[in-house]
Amino acid sequence: MWDRRAKSPVPRCDHAAAGPRSAYRGSMTHSLEARLGLLSPSVIGICRIVFGFLWALHGSAKVLGWPASANGRIPVGTWPYWWGGLIEITIGVLLMLGLFTVPAAILGSGTMAFAYFTEHQPKGVLPIQNGGELAVVYCFAFLLLAFVGPGAFALQRRRAEGST
Repeated sequence: MWDRRAKSPVPRCDHAAAGPRSAYRGSMTHSLEARLGLLSPSVIGICRIVFGFLWALHGSAKVLGWPASANGRIPVGTWPYWWGGLIEITIGVLLMLGLFTVPAAILGSGTMAFAYFTEHQPKGVLPIQNGGELAVVYCFAFLLLAFVGPGAFALQRRRAEGST
C-alpha cells in the first residue's frame, strides 16, 4: 500500500525483504482476503437462503404444481418424485430459516446424490451428457453448507444466543 504522507511504498507483511514490489503485492492480497473474510458469514448466510429458496421452489413445483413447470404437478405418493419434492420443500424451508442447517444440508446433499445416481447417471457418464448438472451443484452446495455452517441471519444462532 502507498502511504500518502510518506509518498513511498509501505510494506505491510513479512515479505519486505524481497523488495517493495513483492511486499506491495503481498499486502494487497492479504488486505483483500481480510476484507472478504469479514463478509464471509454474511455471504454464507445469503447463499444458504438463496439455495434453500430455490430448492423449496423446485419441490413446490413438484408437490403443489406452483410455480408451474414443464413437468407439472406430480401425483401424490409417486416414488421418488413426489417424496423428493416433499423433502425439497422441507429442507429448503429449514435452510432458508437457518434451522438445523447442518443435518438439513447433509440430508439435502444425500438426496441430490441419490437423484443423480438413480435418475441422471444411467443416461450418460458426465453431468453435461445426462442433464444432472443441477443435481451435482445442489449436492456440493449443500455439502459445503454442512461443513461451513449456517453463516449469518440464521434463526438457529438467535435461538442459541437466547438460551444462554
